[in-house]
Amino acid sequence: MPAKKKKAANLTGKALVKEVNRLIRLARKHWDDHNNKACRRERERALQLYEKLSEQEKEQVPQVLRVWLRYRSEKYFGKGRQGNGAHSKK
Repeated sequence: MPAKKKKAANLTGKALVKEVNRLIRLARKHWDDHNNKACRRERERALQLYEKLSEQEKEQVPQVLRVWLRYRSEKYFGKGRQGNGAHSKK
């Protein structure tokens, strides 16, 4: 029987910050393992929860994780991103 998933929608305060940190770390692990699909999924979840945080709660997320989330989001998973360029026509 598969493990039950946590309901992140009900989290608030420190529990929400902790879940955001966990999801970003999980996305980083998938990134390091070159598992882009899983990385994208966890990054999306982390971003959705990160958007719910107040400014004070966002400051509780370690800067390393915030920078990684922004950097990867913009550079590799941004809206204008089409792929790695290996198969693109010039």
